[in-house]
Amino acid sequence: MSASDDVSAPEDWDAGQYARHARFVPELARSLVDWLAPEAGERILDLGCGDGVLTQAIAARGARVLGVDRSPAFVTAARDRGVEAIVGDGHELQYEQCFDAVFSNAALHWMITDPQAVIRGVARALRTGGRFVAEFGGEGNIAPIHAALRDEAAARGRDPDQLDPWYFPSLETYMDQLESGGFSIVRKECFERPTPLPGDVSNWLQTLAGPFLQAFEVGTAREAYVAAVRARLIPELCDNSGQWIAPYVRLRFEARKN
Repeated sequence: MSASDDVSAPEDWDAGQYARHARFVPELARSLVDWLAPEAGERILDLGCGDGVLTQAIAARGARVLGVDRSPAFVTAARDRGVEAIVGDGHELQYEQCFDAVFSNAALHWMITDPQAVIRGVARALRTGGRFVAEFGGEGNIAPIHAALRDEAAARGRDPDQLDPWYFPSLETYMDQLESGGFSIVRKECFERPTPLPGDVSNWLQTLAGPFLQAFEVGTAREAYVAAVRARLIPELCDNSGQWIAPYVRLRFEARKN
């Protein structure tokens, strides 16, 4: 996953923690690789490659894949899988018409400084007719979690607008941005994906909500914030058996560079 700037970016991801508590993120998006339909010999950019699970799956189909992510820890983890990967910012792609496709999963919603700049960079990187295939958080994604993080931060004297690292646009908004950026839409969808978490929601918060948690000192203050957010979420997201369900909403598309 990639973040957009030093304010909203986690200090860095913990790749081991991510593998334990958020492996469902790439696993539930494996069908996105089928949307991409990589072919042998194609050159493909995986934007926000994370620890390289899906990058590796694309390479297994014979494509030549380069992973880019802002997290050095994730890039190291991807390289450990045998994936070619480099540290880079999605807002500052410097490639010129050298990829047949750009792929991205669960990363675009972290690139909040200027989403249109990300789209322009992708367009520059693609050859004419190249495809952009991606999935990320759409409008309403993790809405109760998002609200609890913001509300509890505000209750503790922090400005949630300064902490919030996510951009969850509507399908219509993002399709308009793609078309303005020189793409034609091939297919699109926005769908709910209620996701059972592999453990307690506090693990999710500690793994995926770093920019909010970093507003509180490590130790008692941060633990109290996580506990308070968790308490806000119990009535809505935790069932009688103790199973936590995260209400994901995903926006998925395939677009072609004009």
